[in-house]
Amino acid sequence: MKLLQRLALAGWLALLTGSIAPVAAEVDSDNAYTPFNAQELKNLFRIDHMVDKVTLLIARPYGSASVIVVTPDGSKWYASRHPENVRWVDGMTGDIITVEKPLPGPYQLLGTLSPGSTIERVSALSVELDPLPQPLYQGERVKVTARFLGDDKLIRMPGLEYMIEWRARFTSLRNADEQNYVAGTFPIGSYADNGEILDEVPDDGIFTADLNLKQDWGSYTFSVTAENKVFERQINMPVYLSEAPVKLEVVKPQDASVTPWKLKVTVDDTQVVPSQTVVSLEQMGPGSAPAPMLLDQLIGGENDIDLSVSEYGGYRISGSIASTTVGGREILLSMDDVFFNNPAPPPPPPDPRLLAEQAAKEAALAEAARQKQLMTWVIIANLVLLLMGGIAIIIWRKRQTLKTAMAAAQQRVAVEKTMVPENQRDDADNLDLDDLDLALPDTDAN
Repeated sequence: MKLLQRLALAGWLALLTGSIAPVAAEVDSDNAYTPFNAQELKNLFRIDHMVDKVTLLIARPYGSASVIVVTPDGSKWYASRHPENVRWVDGMTGDIITVEKPLPGPYQLLGTLSPGSTIERVSALSVELDPLPQPLYQGERVKVTARFLGDDKLIRMPGLEYMIEWRARFTSLRNADEQNYVAGTFPIGSYADNGEILDEVPDDGIFTADLNLKQDWGSYTFSVTAENKVFERQINMPVYLSEAPVKLEVVKPQDASVTPWKLKVTVDDTQVVPSQTVVSLEQMGPGSAPAPMLLDQLIGGENDIDLSVSEYGGYRISGSIASTTVGGREILLSMDDVFFNNPAPPPPPPDPRLLAEQAAKEAALAEAARQKQLMTWVIIANLVLLLMGGIAIIIWRKRQTLKTAMAAAQQRVAVEKTMVPENQRDDADNLDLDDLDLALPDTDAN
């Protein structure tokens, strides 16, 4: 089976490169390029006249400077300055240098190489990729690997993963009856050789995928690209992402005081073996510690599990599913979190007597406010009336005083007329009231 997979991958590579790639043989640790299997004399090596293309793999101590290549004609190449037929990747732990149509003759490297390392020279770089398993399920955690090959041999170099960029993508085939119809193209992860997550050993030349398969189900093209400044390889393969064979749903009771909340676990026994299906869950509620649940006695179809829901508020159920497919493949699925809310019951209606007392209190307060407002208007009206009465009295007293002064003036004029001689009365008759002093006497004088 593995040989057939490698033959298929070699066919993909031939289509991508436009040439027939040699079929890779079984790769083991004795048939791999590694910087610890030979010693070059004074960093010297030779390229003969039959080589059209060569790639140099050079291991250096971590953080050391890139090497300098001295060619047969005495010129020097640097990572930052070299001819157009040279492509150079300089990493923290090594260099990858590809030369198109190299000048035949002896070459020398100037720089610090890792102790006991060798200068590897390969003609062809390729990528070997494990295909994704089928059937493949939503949320499944899969361990698939990729290898970077030189002349069909595994390349091992410390820090190699920092010198190669891996990208994994899904592209929807846009089938109208599938959930991923409008998904398009999107990244789902990468490959790494760092001894973390699913990768077993760092820097062993085997890159392990970390893929996010919590995607819409349907038909995809799975694409993996490995590239740097020296080369680029891409492998495409069709894949179908199936619906999760185990589904979880929370069922709310009609009356939580009579029947409990239920967790409905549906197991598709056409896809997985129910007796070999284990659901490991953790329920988290408001203000309570996480409560673990292990469901290992499942049957095909629906399984109803009672939930402990005693507090009001929001809940979350998270976990994973381990099972065996009907084809015998062990699978581990990471399920989406399930959220639900246990609402508090509405408060009971208030006592009618309390309502009546409250209404009476509110009416009394309203009446008191009305009386207070009315008293305020009465006081304001009285003040206005008092002010207007005072003004009227002042005006009346002024008018009475004016009348008295006018009468006294008229009487004085009459008296003065009687005292004037008869021959002067004509002038006295011309006397006008304007000539008289009509100043009002002081009220206090009266």
